[in-house]
Amino acid sequence: MITLSSDFGSPYPAAMKGVLCTHTDARLVDIAHDFPRQDVRTTAFWLREVLPYFPPATHLVVVDPGVGTDRAALAIRAGEHVLVGPDNGVLAPVARRLASDAAEVDDADSGDGIEPFEILADEPDSATFHGRDVFAPEAALAHEAGAGHLGECDEFVSVDEYEKVRFPEPAVETDGATGEVLVVDGFGNAVTNISGTMLDGRFGERIAVDGEHVPVAWSYAHVAAGERLVTVGSHGNIELAANRGRGDDAFGVGVGDPIDLAFE
Repeated sequence: MITLSSDFGSPYPAAMKGVLCTHTDARLVDIAHDFPRQDVRTTAFWLREVLPYFPPATHLVVVDPGVGTDRAALAIRAGEHVLVGPDNGVLAPVARRLASDAAEVDDADSGDGIEPFEILADEPDSATFHGRDVFAPEAALAHEAGAGHLGECDEFVSVDEYEKVRFPEPAVETDGATGEVLVVDGFGNAVTNISGTMLDGRFGERIAVDGEHVPVAWSYAHVAAGERLVTVGSHGNIELAANRGRGDDAFGVGVGDPIDLAFE
């Protein structure tokens, strides 16, 4: 299959699908086309959390604020998967996760299981729609070649370096941590960069969030409707939430805001 992810909304993804359908019979699966516009880091986070649940596939990703510039186009083999998109860092976190999963290791920063290639595409018809004119046909080519044979395609040239988005590391101590909000999901849950392991054995206690005490709860419904809570999301990170409400509004936080957590 080929998956598609972008910040295009509608109708632009349909043009990419049309191009793909003229080059391959692969099954096309939409991940999302409503990622925050030109937000490379947020898209990188969600791709890292979603794409590893797919069987081996080619993943076409177009969140590309540098479209029409001299930024490179990439195809990356990550384990048994192939990622195709702009060289702006958006592919790096999920590439590391896919390669790590394939190798059954904690991290693939050593480069094991990852092979990056620059795409040498013909001059596109449009300087503003590389998703249709560059990435879609190259994703079809990568799919037909297969993850293990990208180096046999003349249009894919092996490279040593490519752009990498990295998420900030929290400062973690015995009874607290300082981090930041990485993303806010559609429910308003404010996802931090602090690992949920900090809450192991502490559910049912209270924790200070920027000095205000709130419950540490196993799930949203473990507190009353409208009440704030701190929990661990499906991604494994601590998130600030509100049962049947928006955590970002309830805590007054947004993406990039610093967060201080402390048990007392």
